[in-house]
Amino acid sequence: MAEPSLKGKLLIAAPLLVDPNFHRTVVLVIEHSAEGALGVVLNRPTELPVADAVPELAELDDGWVFAGGPVQPQAVIALAEYAGSPPDGAVCGPIAPIGVESDMDALADEVTRVRVYAGYSGWGEGQLEGELEEDAWFVEPALPGDVFCADAEELWSHVLERKGGEYRLVARMPEDPGLN
Repeated sequence: MAEPSLKGKLLIAAPLLVDPNFHRTVVLVIEHSAEGALGVVLNRPTELPVADAVPELAELDDGWVFAGGPVQPQAVIALAEYAGSPPDGAVCGPIAPIGVESDMDALADEVTRVRVYAGYSGWGEGQLEGELEEDAWFVEPALPGDVFCADAEELWSHVLERKGGEYRLVARMPEDPGLN
């Protein structure tokens, strides 16, 4: 792969990305290599409580499951913020994926919060690079707070505002530009 890894970066859907799976989404890239990329959509909460979907994680995440993407919607990916040093595989600062099979008692002492995602976003070899060349995504470094944003519906605009410059104008675009 000629380009550096996008692991730990945010992919912010450009307005021209009309795929309903990714319209106005913010995706955290968890893995990126020559073989492809994997990430989770950070700003699509569902109405499914974590306690109902993944009871073993309910003590660590008392919120809602988020729709991580269109690939394998029955698969579970959980991201945790570690209080101390994160394990190998950290994505962004103290944020790292955890396995549902992890020892939950030990994990409760190591992490401060968890967010659960159903499904993920995936790209095959060269696919993400092609979408970036087509300007379908804006790229921005992820901050740990992005993963646990309290107002997920506003994350797309918030990250574009943070990116600054011309992106601030994009952040303020109406959902339907025809209404402008």
